[in-house]
Formats: sequence, C-alpha cells, structure tokens
Amino acid sequence: MPDNESSVPLYRDMKPAGPVADAAAAERLLETLIQTADADGWRETLDTAWPALAPVAGASPYLAGLMRRRPDHLRRLLEAEAGDGLERILRETDALDGQPDDVRAPLRVLKADLHLLTALADTGGVWGLDQVTGALSRFADAACRAALRAIAAEQRARGRLIVTPDETRGPIPGLFGLAMGKHGAHELNYSSDIDISLFFEPRLMTLALRDDVEMQDFANRIGKGLATLLSERTADGYVFRVDLRLRPDPSSTPPVVAAPMALSYYESVGQNWERAAFIKARPVLGDARAAARFLKALVPFVWRRSLDYAAVLDIQSIKKQIHVHKTGEGLQAAGANLKLGRGGIREIEFYAQTQQLILGGRDPGLRAGRTLEALRALAAAGHVPQVVAEELSAAYVELRGLEHRVQMLDDEQTHRLPEDDGRRAAVAALAGWADLSAFDDHVEALLARVNARYGELFEGGEELDSSYGSLVFTGVENDPETLATLTRMGFTEAASVADTIRSWHHGRIPATRTERGRELFTRLAPRLLEALARTGAPDDAFRRFAVFFSGLAAGVQVQALFLNQPKLFGMVLGVMAFAPRLARTLGRQPAALDGVLDARFLTDLSEESGLTEQMMREAGESEDFEGAMNAVRRLHREQMFRIGIHALTGRAGPEAAGRAYAALADAAMRTLSPAALAETERLGGAFAGAVAVVALGKAGSREMTAGSDLDLMTLYEAPPEALSEIKGWSAEAFYARFTQRLIAALSAHTAEGGLYEVDMRLRPTGSKGPVSVRLSAFEDYYASEAETWEFMVLTRARVVWASDPAFGAKVAEAIEATLRRPRPGVDVADDVRRMRALMDRERRPHGFWDLKLSPGGQVDAEFTAQFRQLQAAAAGRPLTLSTLEALSGDPILAEAWRVQQRLAHLLAAAFEGRVDPEVEPAVFQLRLAEAAGARDFETLKVELGDLRTRARRAFERATSPAGDGDSEPPRSIS
Repeated sequence: MPDNESSVPLYRDMKPAGPVADAAAAERLLETLIQTADADGWRETLDTAWPALAPVAGASPYLAGLMRRRPDHLRRLLEAEAGDGLERILRETDALDGQPDDVRAPLRVLKADLHLLTALADTGGVWGLDQVTGALSRFADAACRAALRAIAAEQRARGRLIVTPDETRGPIPGLFGLAMGKHGAHELNYSSDIDISLFFEPRLMTLALRDDVEMQDFANRIGKGLATLLSERTADGYVFRVDLRLRPDPSSTPPVVAAPMALSYYESVGQNWERAAFIKARPVLGDARAAARFLKALVPFVWRRSLDYAAVLDIQSIKKQIHVHKTGEGLQAAGANLKLGRGGIREIEFYAQTQQLILGGRDPGLRAGRTLEALRALAAAGHVPQVVAEELSAAYVELRGLEHRVQMLDDEQTHRLPEDDGRRAAVAALAGWADLSAFDDHVEALLARVNARYGELFEGGEELDSSYGSLVFTGVENDPETLATLTRMGFTEAASVADTIRSWHHGRIPATRTERGRELFTRLAPRLLEALARTGAPDDAFRRFAVFFSGLAAGVQVQALFLNQPKLFGMVLGVMAFAPRLARTLGRQPAALDGVLDARFLTDLSEESGLTEQMMREAGESEDFEGAMNAVRRLHREQMFRIGIHALTGRAGPEAAGRAYAALADAAMRTLSPAALAETERLGGAFAGAVAVVALGKAGSREMTAGSDLDLMTLYEAPPEALSEIKGWSAEAFYARFTQRLIAALSAHTAEGGLYEVDMRLRPTGSKGPVSVRLSAFEDYYASEAETWEFMVLTRARVVWASDPAFGAKVAEAIEATLRRPRPGVDVADDVRRMRALMDRERRPHGFWDLKLSPGGQVDAEFTAQFRQLQAAAAGRPLTLSTLEALSGDPILAEAWRVQQRLAHLLAAAFEGRVDPEVEPAVFQLRLAEAAGARDFETLKVELGDLRTRARRAFERATSPAGDGDSEPPRSIS
C-alpha cells in the first residue's frame, strides 16, 4: 500500500469493464489466483478486485497469462494506487544499470508489469486515454534510456567509448534519438511498435571514442544493439518492437545517420510525408542538447511559412494508396481496420495533420504533436468548426480505446476488429457491451461519422472530363470534340485556347515543366475551364489567367492549392474575369494567396482583426530594418488582396473598404515609423526630441482605394540646440533623415514588393521647404503664409503615429487650432470656386469615366466637404474627417460622392491606371451597375451623367456668396 492514506488502491478503484465473455477461462484463472492469495494473505484484495478482473480474464488470454505467471506482481499492482504503481515502474526502469545481459530480463518484467497495470486501469475506468497513452509512452522513454545506458556500458567496458558514465551530454555525447509517430506525441497504443530515428553529431562523438574507432561503424553498432535489446523475444517476452526506418532514405543510409547529412537531405530532397512525421518528433534518448539543436534546424522544413498545397496532395495520395492496398473494406464492424480503414483513426489524424502542415508555418499555436491538442488548436483558431473538432475528438478517444482492447487480447500489433464473432464479443465486453449486434451497429455508425467528416476535407472526385463534353489535349492536333466543348463553354477562340492548354500539358511553361506540375495540371485543366465558363467572360478570364499562370516560377504549390480549394479557385477566376490588377498581383507574388487560408480572410472588414499587432510583431522579429520592411510587405500584400476581393465581390461597401485600406496603411506606418526612427538613431545616435507622422488626403480621411497613394507630412519638436549623440545631427537633419527612411520604407520595392507611392508635397512650403517641419514653423506658416487650398488640405489631416503620444496629441491640437484661427478678409468660397475653375482649365477629365475630375465628380464633392469644414471651424462647430459627414447638409453632393466612390473602389481594385469600362466584359459592367444601384450598364451611364449634372449645380450653389447647401432634394441614382 502507498504511504499516502488518501490514495485509493487500484483494487478498490477498478470497476467491471463489462460482461465476462468466457466465464470458464475466468474461473480457471480465479482458481489459480485463490491458491496464491490464500497462501500469501491477500485473499481480501483478490475478492474485492475480482468483479473487475473477471471481464479481463474472460476476454484476454494475454492478460490472464500475465496474472497467472506472476500473481505476486498482480498483488503489488492491485494494492497500490495506479499512479503510484506507474511511478514505481518508471523509477525501477530508470535505476537499471549494467550491460545488456544485466538489464534484458528486468526490462521485460517491468514491461509486463506496465502492460498489466495499464490494461487494468484502462478497462477498470481508472485512467482515461491520455493517462493510458501517457503511461505507455513514458515507459517507452525510460526503456530507451535504459537500453542506451546498457549498450554504452558495454562499449565502455570494451574500451571503445572513453567518456565516463556521468557525462552531462548523455551516455554517448553527440548521439541522440528522436521518438517519432505516436511515441513522439505521447500517444503510444497498447501493443505499439516504437519508431526511433537515431542521429549523431560527428564533432561531438569523435571526442568520446578511442582514436582507432571508426565513428559510423560505432554508431551503427549502437543503433543495432539498442533495437535488439528492446525487441528480441526471450522467455520473459519482449520490451518493444523497434523501427529505425523513419530516417533519411532508409534503403540507402545506415541505421544511425550523421546529423549534418540528415539536415542536408531534408533541406534538399525531403518529402512531404517526412514533414508530417516530424510534427510529432521529440528527443527521447541520448544527447538532449544536440537533439534540440537538430529539431530547431528542421523547423523551416517542417513548418513552411508559405502555404504548401503540394504537401496536401502528396499526403492525400498516400492516404488513397493506404485504402487501395491495405484495406478496401466497407464500413462493417467485423474485420474493420480501426486505424487505416475508412472512418478510422488515421482519418482523424490526417484531418488534423494536413491542416497543421498548411497553416502551422504561419501560426505556431497549431503545431501540437498530439491529435486531440491539434484539433482543439485548429478549432480555437477558427480553422475547424467547434462541433467538428468535438465530434472527431470524441470519436478518436473511442476508437483508440477499441484499438487498445483489440490489442489486449493477445498483445498483437493489430488494429482490426476480429471477424470471428466470439473474439469480437470479447472486445465488446472489454468496451462495456453485452450485445454484439448493438456493438457492431455502434461501431459502424462511429466509423461512418468519422468518414463523413473526413470526406468534407477532400470533397469531389478525380473527374478529368467536363459536364460540357469531351476535353482532350493530347497529341499534336486539336481534338474536334474538344473544340466543340470549348465553344459550348463560351470561348470565342476555342482553337487558341486548346493550343495554349496543350502547350501547358507539354511543359512549355515553368508551372508544368516538372513531372509533378504536369500531373497536377492534368487534374486542374477541366476544373479550370469549367470555372472560367462560369465567370460569364471566359475569354478575358482565360487570357488573364494565362498571364498569371505562365508567369509563375513554379506551379506545383498553386495548382495544388486550387485543386484542394475549389471555392477559392472559382472566386479567383471570377475576379480574373474583370480584375487584371489582382491577376498581375498573383502573377508577381503568388504568396498573396497565403492570406486566403487565414481564418480572418472572409470576416467582415469592419471587425478588429489584430492586423497592426501582427504586423508589429512580425516586423519586431526581424533582424534588421530591411527585414521589417519585408515583413510588412508580406502582410500588406495579403491584406490588399483580401480587401480587393471583398470590394469586387460586394462583400464590403465603399465606406468599409475605404476604412480597411486606410487601416492597412495605418498599420504599415505605425510599424515602419518606429523602425525608421530606430534605424536613424542607430546611424546618428539618440536624439532628444519627438516626431509625429500626419496623414493627409484620402489616407487622412480614411477613404482610400486600392490605387491611393499616401499624402504625408512629418512634424517634430526639439530643443533648439539639440544634437544627435553619435553624428551630432541637428534637429532638422535628424528628422529629415528619419522622414527619408520612412519614405523609403513605405515606397521602396524589395524582394517582397512595394507598398505605396508617397507624396510629401502637401507639407508647408511644399517641395521647396524642409522634408520634415518643426511644429512651431508649421504654426507660423499657417498663421501668415498658407493659402486657402492648404487649409482645405488640413481638414483631412490625422496624426497616425508619434514617437511620444503626448506630442501626437499636441500636434492634433495644433492642427485643429490652425483650422479654427480666424482669417479676416479671406473669401474662402471664392477661393474654392477659383481653384475648381483652374482645375477645369488645366486638368481636364480623361473621358466620362474620370470619376475624380469630371464636372460633378469627386473633386466637386470633396472641395465642398472641405469648404464646409472650414466653415464649421470658423463657427466653432465640431469637425470631421469624413467626406460624407461633412456633406450632411449637401445630400446631392453626398450621393454623387458615394456612388462614384463605389465605382472608384471597383475600378481601383480591378485595374491599375486609367480604364475604360466601355471595353470591359459585360460581367464587370454589370458589377459596376449593381454597385451603383442601376439596372444595367447603360442605365448606369445615363443616371450617373444626370447625377453629376445635379452635383455640379449643387457645388456652384454651395460655394456661391450666399451658398448654404443644396436647394433641391436628392434623387437616388437608381
């Protein structure tokens, strides 16, 4: 009995697992145990425990044999609390000392004790799945350590190993083993093999060996000796079957691989199934420091930041081979493979691991080795519905319990429910079922639920034809039936499309130059053509897809992504039908697609997404200023793509999209401004001052589009004589350099692309003055020199970032005070009219679709809004940055601005530079009409022209000497 009086001994804690499947077998064991218990004085223990022991004895010949052969061991296990019994077994295993012959028998006896304890605690309801698999895994760890100690002692005795037994780096410095698979995840099943990958660090091991000992040969001896000691069967049984094949290229490499060679292999030719294997890897024996260093070096291989959909296909194909070659059975309980069969454990593990491989590179929180923890993490991150995670977790626990009971019958590494009714009834009894038919029904329903969830992960078959007809692209000539099919799909130049597709099949572009790329395209081509047909503009969509696809440096990842995400594929192709800007973005930077698998991609743009914090965190993890710039560009690219998709598909209106674009710009500025300041201080030394970054224009009013640049100015404050500590720069020089670095950070093109065009000309004195302006100089300039247009600019000024929050507040106050300062003798309305007239003469609109400069266009509305803000400032009324809020008293102008802002968002998201919607596909013209509330494109043009006419008259009334707003009621464009 344990010393802790509050603990409950196992014999009192156990409950009967179920009915006794074989009463005669149980009675035979009881007779044997009674004799021993009576002789040794533990009959009361036996009598109390027997109701829970009987179902085990009646179902499992293996466990009955353990109890019969070593009744004293059974007694010791029963009279201790289960956890105490486990700790005792682990202590005794860790205490084993000596050479292989000294530990061979004790290890096997301890394994038998562990097996009996685990079975009784499991079937008796004392331990849950985590405790069962944890006990098995912890003993495997201890047994591996004991085996290595014994093998090392043998080599030490022979003089080959020259380090002492108490060496801090383990029995053999530099040599280490990784537990893989279920062992690595602490998920060992009852009769599991253990997968160990053995490696050594040559520079460390060579110091531990006698000079004439060849290192690789020595390592091989260690590996083979370890496996033999644990796995050979003796009269006492075996410890674990050991599999050393989870190493680089096992058919051509030694059992223990040099770590540098292994790392080189994984980095150059490592396979995706090996990435999946290392999800669960952990150090289990030998040199712990070397093992940790090795696993750290493998992180970029296992957890790729860019989403690798080739990995998904590769693992999916492995799974299909498992079904074809190893199972192939239906969902029947009799003979069901609980691990590899349909609806089995492997499907649940695969469900989790696949998504971990896809998403874990971007989210370290998803890298859990254990299946249940992985499902919880995926659900918490929003990648798996909570109900699905809970359903699969419950199924996993039950299937693992059944798997254990199957293995308990005879200690066999099997995962099949017996086909024989009697043996399957024994499994059912250990699982608590008396009715075999009901048990079978339950198991079949369980497998069906798992298989259904698994099917949701990879929906759709491998059809290589089309519902439209034949699609054949082999040979050197176009197939007539294929041309007819393409014509039915809506392609006007079917022969050209067929020629292009066939050239891709033949590997004429980088995306299909490899065998893998061509295999994927064979599957992708029919889906591509059908999706293009559904866009309503297949010719344009195909032409833009061809530009994107032909420009890929490699195509395996992107093709695999599209094959496994058909909804995403359709959405991207739909956008390509009328959005060459996004098509070019994808062509230049395919990694922009990474963000699509972020759980935030389709969330409402108005919801807080943690973007600024994520951007600052990833930039902060960079080693230098350029690294921070690249980190910002990666996230910026993904988010620009996300906002563009929301705008083009109608998921977000113009106000929400404008705020989202501005929030993205804010995040970039708030991340790069402190980085630019730190870089300036690194070069010139610390400086006793403060600086603020002020956004102007559409960035300031949070009304940006995909094509907006950044209008900025920087204001600073510093003591007059202050100098930087290293270079002795003055305030003007220091903050000029800061501003220049900020401009470069925001506008320079790096390997990750660019961010924004930056315009600093709206600062006081424009391009003629200093690039960064002292706050007092700013105030003086606006008090004496600034013209009305400069005050209009200031109505949309907003402090985005400041090195000192107090200074940021001071700048904001100074801007408002400047706007409210009286300007006697200035006719603001006349100035606004004159500026607009000057623009009419010198900046003529580029056709009807110039939404900004056309009479009645956005400039008329924005000038009026800024004029209204200057009026409000002079009158002491509240101010706003929003154009629509400023136009609350000018409804016609507000409507004109709103409609044209909607159109501007679509045009900017879809195109770069000027565009004529008249020549764009009808599907895009209809999208424009829908955005403006018009019935069709022709109606849109008529109603937009009318709205602009009314808006120009409203502008003229608003800025007339007595103008105080619209004098006619607004009419909707629709």
